[in-house]
Amino acid sequence: MPLDTTAPRGSAGSGDYTAQTPCGGDSPLRAFLRTETGSTAVLLAAAVAALVWANTAPGSYTSFWETPFSLRAGSYGISLDLRTWVNSGLMTLFFFVVGLEARREFDRGELRERRRLALPLAAGIGGMAVPVALFLALNAGNGTGGGWGVAMSTDTAFALGLLAVLGSRMPPALRVFLLMIAVVDDFLSLAVIAFAYSDDVSAPALLVAAGALLVPVLVRGAGVRRGVVDALLGAVAWVAMLESGVEPVVVGLVLGLLTSAAPATRAELEHASGVFHRFREQPTPELERTARAGLSSAVSPNERLQRVYHPWTSYAVVPLFALANAGIELSGDRLTDAFASPVTLGILLAYAVGKPLGITGGATLITLASRGRIRLPVGWGAAVAGGTLSGVAFTVSLLIASLTFTGARLEEAKIGVLATLLVSLPASLAVTAVIGLLPPPLRARALYGKAETLVDLAVPVDPDRDHVRGPRHAPVTVVEYGDYQCPHCGKAEDVVRELLAGAGDVRYVWRHLPLTDVHVHARLAAEAAEAAALQGRYWQMHDLLISHQNALDIEDLRAYATRIGLDADRFERDLEDRRGAARVAGDVESADLSGVAGTPTFFVNGRRHHGAYDIDALTAAVRAARARATPPT
Repeated sequence: MPLDTTAPRGSAGSGDYTAQTPCGGDSPLRAFLRTETGSTAVLLAAAVAALVWANTAPGSYTSFWETPFSLRAGSYGISLDLRTWVNSGLMTLFFFVVGLEARREFDRGELRERRRLALPLAAGIGGMAVPVALFLALNAGNGTGGGWGVAMSTDTAFALGLLAVLGSRMPPALRVFLLMIAVVDDFLSLAVIAFAYSDDVSAPALLVAAGALLVPVLVRGAGVRRGVVDALLGAVAWVAMLESGVEPVVVGLVLGLLTSAAPATRAELEHASGVFHRFREQPTPELERTARAGLSSAVSPNERLQRVYHPWTSYAVVPLFALANAGIELSGDRLTDAFASPVTLGILLAYAVGKPLGITGGATLITLASRGRIRLPVGWGAAVAGGTLSGVAFTVSLLIASLTFTGARLEEAKIGVLATLLVSLPASLAVTAVIGLLPPPLRARALYGKAETLVDLAVPVDPDRDHVRGPRHAPVTVVEYGDYQCPHCGKAEDVVRELLAGAGDVRYVWRHLPLTDVHVHARLAAEAAEAAALQGRYWQMHDLLISHQNALDIEDLRAYATRIGLDADRFERDLEDRRGAARVAGDVESADLSGVAGTPTFFVNGRRHHGAYDIDALTAAVRAARARATPPT
């Protein structure tokens, strides 16, 4: 039959470069970072609103947040003022999201390679221990040393927001490094709250809380997912923890850490696709419930819960916490007293000096102790900038201050915490200015360092086996797992061609992942490409297959073989004998080993690329990979 040169590649929307078959979407880590950065303005506005309210109507501000609010069920009730409901109640959701993100990093992120935990753990501990030591140096013996916990914790939202101000002057890996330190920071801070800043502990109530937290583990271990049951047990644990004297926000962190983020296997995704197709053929209420359950099982509970709660905590809970706690009456006398107080000065010294010293010092010690086997993911200059960015306090510091101090001491602590916002950004800008003055080779080393890159691609590229387009020994390799019948792969092909045309040092590798449950011609097309490869015409056949996705039956394949000058009889024999089947199966197995579940999926120098695959996103990924691959001289 004649070739249809106008055949469309697929039905994907013209502007959508995030979709996959059969799954798609943005990376959980990127979504987390984007929400944290975007919420900074809301958090800052809430803090300013609290200051305005406290200084224009101080009586109203104090009386409102001290208003009692009670919840009763029969003869039992809980009565707390509004500020405590926010600090100990709503903030449980904030620490729940922190726990979810920590578990995601363990299951799918940088910390899935357990030896990499040593670096953020050392940097996080150093970034807490040194500030605490500096705070105690000024406050020990003054009756204020008990407030050492205020000097520990970095505010993640503000730190990432300030990093966004620095923009392209810092390497992308610094964002992930800061987030890993923040996870350690929040986890240890919450442990300090639980054990150092809790009242006399009631053992029976604590046992009830532990039992309520254990039940969800047993239920999930049995393969049962019941969100409502988990929520009710979490509420029981929260009440029991409150009664025990331990700060109940601990419940949020524990529940988050218990929530799996393991990615769905391709078998689970194919099952979800199957039940959805059965529902399309017969849309009955029974199949609707089955399809809903099947689709839900293909997404980890961690991802689902982060998508629901993270925006709420970032844009509502934490700003509300700021509104309830950041209100301070400011006057000349009060500011003068505060900046002469060891509490305020101790907090400023801890964050402005202690955080950069502690983070870089901790990272240096672990690098030396491992004899260079564990290295920073960024250069030392970027690490120092990360230390100054981490020198911003807010959420957890205000929470600990409210648990430790009262009266004038509490006001001084709040002024110290707010003052860190005014110090962190100028210090970070100064560090980046110094780095910018370095000669280009030294600047590159200061920003990017020479850390070992985490590799997600299970089977490395072999130029003697893989189909390679571009320079054989290029410093950047882009691998795509694709399906010739997948419309999203058809859209991505235009992006790949534009990428290769604009970069002379990039090689491109296609690996087969035919999704036979949704694309009936995909495996045959992949084997046809391998049959063409046996005659040295792989890429010519590839280009025809990917640009004629709606014409992939056997007659079309024969026509393509003739068009590119293949020996037609040999091509047909090779196709009938399935001589390319083993090669296609090898690619599918490598996809499974690499955790690939949908098409297209890209890897750039072995690291999985998440999110959009338009030209801007892939170019940025290639640029970052090139910077990591090109050692400073």
